[in-house]
Amino acid sequence: MGLFGKKKAEKAAPSADTANAAVKVLGSGCAKCNELEANTREALAELGMDTAIDHVKDFAQIAAYGVMSTPALVVDGKVVAYGRVLTKDELVRLLQKVRG
Repeated sequence: MGLFGKKKAEKAAPSADTANAAVKVLGSGCAKCNELEANTREALAELGMDTAIDHVKDFAQIAAYGVMSTPALVVDGKVVAYGRVLTKDELVRLLQKVRG
C-alpha cells in the first residue's frame, strides 16, 4: 500500500547513460577538469578498458557526491580522487586497484 497514492518504486533498468558511465569526471569544464578527463582516457586505453567517461558539470550533481573541490573522479559510484589532476600513471594504478 502506497501512502498518498504513490506507487511502490519499481527497480528501473539502468539507462544507456548510466550503464556505460562507470567512470565519471566531476568538474565545471575548466582546464584541470579537461586534463583529468584526458588522462583518464589515456589510462583506460592503456589498461585496454572500453569504458565510457561521463563528464558531470552540474554543480548539484557534483555536490550530491559530497565533493567540494574539483576536479574529482568517480569510479563505480565511489569518489576515488578529488581536488587535483592525477597523472596517467597514477590513474592506471588507481583503476587497477579499484576495479580489481
